[in-house]
Amino acid sequence: MSNPQQLRYSKEHEWLSAVEDGVATVGITEHAANALGDVVYVQLPEVGATVTAGESCGELESTKSVSDLYAPVTGEIVEANQDVVDDPSLVNSAPFEGGWLFKVRITGEPDDLLTADEYTAFTAG
Repeated sequence: MSNPQQLRYSKEHEWLSAVEDGVATVGITEHAANALGDVVYVQLPEVGATVTAGESCGELESTKSVSDLYAPVTGEIVEANQDVVDDPSLVNSAPFEGGWLFKVRITGEPDDLLTADEYTAFTAG
């Protein structure tokens, strides 16, 4: 399992893309998708909602369990991925591509986001 080098990661297993015009894309990692099993339902934050880094902002339901989705940064939701709501299996099949979850205009970023190598070491431990 490889974690794309250009992304940053939270210890709650979300990834964050590079910021473009103040907006970053968020998803869950392949590690988290594999741990969840087959995702069958996704609840995302609504466009216009404010999310706070480290706080729950949605949930993912799989055949095994229900897991909270945590915001890796603080900001305003500018887009939710309707494709994932319509076809939750995208989270498993393409967690770093079509299975992204939402886009957020960042107003605050935590200091504890990990690089790909740090996240790989974190999940190996």
